[in-house]
Amino acid sequence: MRNVLKQLGQYRRDTFICISMAALEVIMEILLPFITAIIIDEGLEKADLPVVYRYGILMVVLAFLSLVFGALSGKFAASAASGFSANLRSAIYNNIQTFSFSNIDKFSVPGLVTRMTTDITNVQNAFMMIIRIAVRAPLQLVFSYIMCLIISPPMSLMFLIAVVFLVVVLGTIMVVTLKIFNQVFQKYDDLNASVQENVSAIRVVKAFVREDYENQKFSKASANLCRLFVKAEGLLAFNNPAMMLSVYFCILSASWLGAQFIVSGTLSSGDLTSLFSYIMSLLMSLMMLSMVVVMISISMASIRRISEVLEEKPDLHNPEEPVTEVADGSIDFDHVSFSYKRGSDKHALTDIDLHIRSGETIGVIGGTGCGKSSLVNLICRLYDVSEGAVKVGGVDVRQYDMEALRDQVSVVLQKNTLFSGTILENLRWGNPDATEAECVEACKAACADEFIDRFPDGYQTRIERGGNNVSGGQKQRLCIARALLKKPKVLILDDSTSAVDTGTDAKIRAAMAREIPGTTKIIIAQRISSVEHADRILVLEEGKIDGFDTHENLLKTNAIYREIYESQVKGGGDFDQTA
Repeated sequence: MRNVLKQLGQYRRDTFICISMAALEVIMEILLPFITAIIIDEGLEKADLPVVYRYGILMVVLAFLSLVFGALSGKFAASAASGFSANLRSAIYNNIQTFSFSNIDKFSVPGLVTRMTTDITNVQNAFMMIIRIAVRAPLQLVFSYIMCLIISPPMSLMFLIAVVFLVVVLGTIMVVTLKIFNQVFQKYDDLNASVQENVSAIRVVKAFVREDYENQKFSKASANLCRLFVKAEGLLAFNNPAMMLSVYFCILSASWLGAQFIVSGTLSSGDLTSLFSYIMSLLMSLMMLSMVVVMISISMASIRRISEVLEEKPDLHNPEEPVTEVADGSIDFDHVSFSYKRGSDKHALTDIDLHIRSGETIGVIGGTGCGKSSLVNLICRLYDVSEGAVKVGGVDVRQYDMEALRDQVSVVLQKNTLFSGTILENLRWGNPDATEAECVEACKAACADEFIDRFPDGYQTRIERGGNNVSGGQKQRLCIARALLKKPKVLILDDSTSAVDTGTDAKIRAAMAREIPGTTKIIIAQRISSVEHADRILVLEEGKIDGFDTHENLLKTNAIYREIYESQVKGGGDFDQTA
């Protein structure tokens, strides 16, 4: 709760003003029945019109002030709650930006989306109710009971019975529903996961005619959520009957006892009228408190989920005195072992001892799951090694400022991502200050200019979210051009030419050798033709180095490499070559 409330920030002032206005509104309302009693006893029963007029005008003034204070309370409550939720979203989003891949792996994407939407909305609504109703209701409850004690202490004891009854009933309901709402938000994650997966993969769903299956999966998630809400709301439905039972009990008791007190002369008609008003005020404040407790019950589950993200600390940190300059593109793996789960015996990489000179072109090849992507993820410190050390430019990557390191180690990942915006805006992710001429030059090197020039708007062509309006090969070439704009000391292509033909692949490699000759280039590929011209080729097998040599030598000495080569050549070569 403390971590969440820290995000209130500049809206503390609005919160305190809202609370003050709500308190003043309650005071005005509490005085109205008291003045009504005076009008009845001193004005109407004694036929004194000046008293009626005088106190009537005072009632109008108090009612008007109550209206003004209530409106101001609502205005500042809306401002504080909306600002609070905006700060919460910003805090969560900013914290997510600091996460390493291992941090992000702890939270599902739908779970993070639910936290930033549904959970924060629940907290916003609860906060608004707390600073308005949770202030107003207790004050109204206390002041109403004080006025009841002043008017008639014996009758006040009767009201206390109704209050205790309501507290017990409502408290029991709240305890049970809180457990249910804790389960509700886990089901929200399942629902969001179903929607997100379906929408992002809608082409695959339609291609395999799986709409009915996806509908069933969504319906199941929605039905589970509905079932829990019905169960919770069914319990909360007992609030109103309990409330009405207390109200009628108090009204009947007050009528019976009040009539006796009036006959005996210990209570006036005005006092009994005001007592009825205070009874209703007292019980309604209890009902409002029960609504607040419901909202708090819902929001507590949300607060815990939000706090999980806010309290999550990034696994990767900059050292106290980070190195900010990368000397060159040399890369050294000193007996590196790596596991995605800390303390796990299952390693993605085991005892990798590898030394790459600056400016070399290195090919990396191996079967699926052999650790190729894990290897290059360690170079730019997307993860930290479990054992050993990775050095770039002769310095352990853990000694670098992470932004400085990643600025000099450019990676084109397996999953190519383009963002909403023009082609030019996407290219400038590599270098925000790049001129259009530099962007064009990078696209030429990546062979992306061939298709960009065919677009009517050229480099101003708009890319849809995720790059859905360009092909896989076009997306890959734009991502390579974006990486080239950084002019890095190390360039990593993680299977990022798999969707282009071998002719284009060869042109890209030739352009890279020409445009960035001093850059160390690491090319992960599935086909031999993409790596056979590299200075040296690394063969990985089950997270271990099986071979590291030139193409010619590996054909003679490495069985795995020779098997891959022969299977591709005998199978007819690459997809755009004649068998």
